[in-house]
Amino acid sequence: MHNLLFLQNLGTGEIIIIALVVLLLFGGKKIPELMRSLGKGVKSFKDGLADVEKELKDDSDKDGQ
Repeated sequence: MHNLLFLQNLGTGEIIIIALVVLLLFGGKKIPELMRSLGKGVKSFKDGLADVEKELKDDSDKDGQ
């Protein structure tokens, strides 16, 4: 937690500089691909969580009967 304190001090200027550096490193064509991959990963993670919650609910329903 203590290591993340630097994130509180980021202003608009710093965020713009970071975005420009990312744009220079990855290029304009790679960024949408990276975001698409990130979105698929997040969706997969949420689907996995929903599956686990469903299994837990089903197991608790079976134990309660």
